[in-house]
Amino acid sequence: MKLEAELKQTKPFKSEQQKLALNILFTSSWLNSTFSENLKPCGITHHQFNVLRILKGRYPNSYRNTEITERMIDRASNATRIVDKLQEKKLVTRTENEEDRRQVDIRITEKGLKLLDEIDKKLLSRSITFMHFNEEKAKIMNEWLDEFRG
Repeated sequence: MKLEAELKQTKPFKSEQQKLALNILFTSSWLNSTFSENLKPCGITHHQFNVLRILKGRYPNSYRNTEITERMIDRASNATRIVDKLQEKKLVTRTENEEDRRQVDIRITEKGLKLLDEIDKKLLSRSITFMHFNEEKAKIMNEWLDEFRG
């Protein structure tokens, strides 16, 4: 659906650049909402999902909170609070760092890994996975977005 219709806009945009900026913001918000709705039945938020994916990428090793924050999509998120919630759900563990007792190592559990596998299977069956883009289109969009962020 065209952006103008989504926003119920009656006047034209001042420029294509203005429309592009709003289109990216609107699409980002739409994607976050859609993703959050798909994660709801799994009992986690998209921020928690992001942390689990980060930890899975390092599995079986761990990360510290600061390392997780550096890798998060939304770096303004409170990684400590997110990890607290994940620990309550037994999706991650915290252990004291052997070299520096002021630091805590965070590791994804087997339960967390299984949940990510379930989510991946569920999302593959939904349009949110961008499967309607062929490899070439997806590559072009990725290159364009990388260039946009400069």
